[in-house]
Amino acid sequence: MRRSGRLLSLGLALIVTLATLVGPGTAAQAAPVTVTNGTQFTDTGGAVVHAHGGGVLKVGDYYYWFGENRNPDNTFRAVSVYRSTDLRTWEFRNNVLTQSSATELQRANIERPKVIYNASTGRYVMWMHKENGSDYNEARAAVASSATVDGNYTYHGSFRPLGQHMSRDITLYNDNGTAYMISAADDNYDLNIYRLTSDYLNVSTLVGNFWDGAHREAPAMFKRGSTYFLLTSGATGWSPNQAKYATAPSISGPWSGWTDVGNSNTFSSQPAYVLPIQGTSTTSYLYLGDRWAGAWGGPVGDSQYVWLPITFPSSTSMSLTWYPSVTIDTATGTVTGNSPAFYRVTARHSGKVMDVVGYSTANNAEVKQYTWNGGGNQKWEFQDAGGGYFRIVNANSGKCLDVANASTADGANIIQYTCGSGTNQQWQWAATGDYFQLRARHSGKCLDVVNAGTGDSVDIQQYACNGGTNQQWSRTES
Repeated sequence: MRRSGRLLSLGLALIVTLATLVGPGTAAQAAPVTVTNGTQFTDTGGAVVHAHGGGVLKVGDYYYWFGENRNPDNTFRAVSVYRSTDLRTWEFRNNVLTQSSATELQRANIERPKVIYNASTGRYVMWMHKENGSDYNEARAAVASSATVDGNYTYHGSFRPLGQHMSRDITLYNDNGTAYMISAADDNYDLNIYRLTSDYLNVSTLVGNFWDGAHREAPAMFKRGSTYFLLTSGATGWSPNQAKYATAPSISGPWSGWTDVGNSNTFSSQPAYVLPIQGTSTTSYLYLGDRWAGAWGGPVGDSQYVWLPITFPSSTSMSLTWYPSVTIDTATGTVTGNSPAFYRVTARHSGKVMDVVGYSTANNAEVKQYTWNGGGNQKWEFQDAGGGYFRIVNANSGKCLDVANASTADGANIIQYTCGSGTNQQWQWAATGDYFQLRARHSGKCLDVVNAGTGDSVDIQQYACNGGTNQQWSRTES
């Protein structure tokens, strides 16, 4: 009995020792996760994650994601923060800055919040772009800070840098304790780099405007090796455009000119942040972009996220490739793009496939049935939209299978349209025997070949589900 008691004591001592080594509240090592692009995240409570235009700061084992949380009229509601160990499972922590944080925030626009840590003062410092909520004439930077990363932030006010420069889209960069703020100025025609004061609460000096008249916004700065990269977008409102980047051996330059990266609309997204993910095997760089709902007339709260791995053909160049999803392993530091699987979708009654007429890449192009010919306009990707539904995306155009005007009526036309968050672009692949119905989420109606026609170019519509073979489909990877 005495020996058993001694063994028990040794076991308890070992547990206590291990607990001490691990430390209180330390997160378990994250497993690899897959993130689907062009969708919204939901937090651990099931609510939509509102972290638009945001940035990420790693503290201990956790990544903290700060971003815009707007009212339905697009005015400021809060800067919200979420945390995760794996970059997929997000826990809501706090609305760290709200309308009640200061009088001037009661009616305002707060955009692109970024947070860095000041080791000298022990405070987390947030910079933002601030407008008055009714127009975009203020063009001011705003600052807040907190003693804890996800605590309530004290608002320190807004101003134009050095009392004279307009300041719109912004980002921060902490270069081994020296902090910089980069912001669009002069109605977005200039892009200024400022050095911050030692407490990070104000601007010390203008480092330079290296791209006078470039008309760039949405800056995101990062460093890889000995090269600084500045990724930006053009200034075209909500509409996406061609991202470009510049490089330099020092933040003070000399900076290169602009080089295109990604496709002509940056995969329908705008840069928000570039996150280095340092693990046991490597350090990867993850592009974080916003697919703004304003591009299709929706509120900011309906915006989606596009996350892509950045690759580096050389020490001073970068590349972005589209992937429908990415697999992230924060433990090893690896980020892998997952190539899409494309399918031909075949009507049971006719043996013909879903086809975008004329290989069109335009919005509102008709979707009809046609004999299979292997064209990209006949190939479709099924993207998980959550809740058992899919967005069905055409390989040729990158646009979504859509019920025109979100109609709920029988006979509503089926078209392709820029992918958004509308439920008229979300489809359930519902088994019916050996075949499947495609049911529109917004209406509950089925994808239907008009009048069960068997010829080429017969139109496709939505119609009340009735079990007909002209409403039954199969898919074959192609």
